[in-house]
Amino acid sequence: MFDKVLIANRGEIARRVIRTCKKLGIKTVAVHSEADQEAPHVTDADEAVLVGPPPAKDSYLNEDALLAAIQKTGARAVHPGYGFLSEKSSFARKVAALGVTFIGPPPDVLDAFGDKMKARHVALSAGTLPVPGTDAPIAIDTAEGVAHAKEVALAVGYPVVVKAVGGGGGIGMQVVAAEDGMERALRSCSDRGKASFADARVYLERYVALPRHIEVQVFCDTHGQAFALGERECSVQRRHQKIIEESPSAAPFFEGEEGSARRQALYDAALRVVKKVGYVGAGTCEFIADAGGNLYFLEVNARLQVEHPVTEMVTGLDLVELQLRVAAGEKLPDLSKIARRGHAIEARVYAEDPSKGFIPKPGDVTEIVWPGGIETQTSRLRIESGVRAGNKVTPFYDPMIAKIVAWGEDRTAAIAELDRALAATTIAPCVTNLSFLRKVLASEEFVTSRYDTKFAEVLAKRP
Repeated sequence: MFDKVLIANRGEIARRVIRTCKKLGIKTVAVHSEADQEAPHVTDADEAVLVGPPPAKDSYLNEDALLAAIQKTGARAVHPGYGFLSEKSSFARKVAALGVTFIGPPPDVLDAFGDKMKARHVALSAGTLPVPGTDAPIAIDTAEGVAHAKEVALAVGYPVVVKAVGGGGGIGMQVVAAEDGMERALRSCSDRGKASFADARVYLERYVALPRHIEVQVFCDTHGQAFALGERECSVQRRHQKIIEESPSAAPFFEGEEGSARRQALYDAALRVVKKVGYVGAGTCEFIADAGGNLYFLEVNARLQVEHPVTEMVTGLDLVELQLRVAAGEKLPDLSKIARRGHAIEARVYAEDPSKGFIPKPGDVTEIVWPGGIETQTSRLRIESGVRAGNKVTPFYDPMIAKIVAWGEDRTAAIAELDRALAATTIAPCVTNLSFLRKVLASEEFVTSRYDTKFAEVLAKRP
């Protein structure tokens, strides 16, 4: 096992990794920008290194500064968390070149899943079906390319979605309802992809009506073992980003014997994809489901997910510990025998205003009151926060303040537990989505699990 790990991230995920490292007796190194000098993850770690000014591109995305911090501190492994450089193959290669272990998939696996077209081809070659669409980027600068896009759209059926190959979070994506809007959408998405991701390539897929977002947690080691640790429902979203996740999914199409068979088929499909490329470590295979329960491959997030705690709470596993052990070359135990128990739900608390399109609201956090008065870590309730009273939510990073995660013997109990926790939480004076999260939990759509990925934005407009 490693004696010292550098966490190339910030906020709650950095604190989460530090917590497991401390449990295992591993020393930790935090990195931070000038804006995060007083952040909790800095004080939690054994050492801390300043890596640059507040903008992420000059600090947390500054590969040279992070590599210098690794060398300065003598860290023997790097945990990238999620976001930032967690799926950047160039960073993983540079870390390896220092003789240091990157706690994540090998660089060639990151290459395979870091490009939506490559990932689509991996899924197809593994016999896992993606959403019907184009299997190569569209040549938008040629009449033939645009004509081909229109032919594919007619074949899969309008409406379709044009997507930037390098996109994410809904950026560089447009729904096209009819042929006369195709050319304009292709150009717009290409321009947005070039500006945001330095990648002008676009492709198209069938638009899935009333979609649900389902993902499978996978774990693989260097000894050829691969396991599916259950699914998570991630359909409560705004701006194509998740705000409530749960495990297991309570979608109607998973009910009964037919639903059980569909769930197992989903796990099998996910494992085929990751086995195809020799995956190592934690990963998430994401799918989109239509109203009939047909599940289509979307992408693989080759890292730990924000919502990993719900899987931990229903399995009893520490996924960060498993990441560390796999990265150290250890063989995983037989995770197929792990029993999933009860139901867990995670709510992301953001400094944002749901009544105004979920606009971020950076500001001071002078008061925080958590359920029970502390940052709880129990079998029924977890508080994962990157902010303490006296900190600020700055405009430089994602405005998430905390994740509040609740477990219950069943879904009804988990909802009640989470609602109690949200009601007992105070964060002031900044604006948060706390009351909106409770509104979601109390809604008939959520309680009956009859909703889709548009539900949260519709609910926010209700009086």
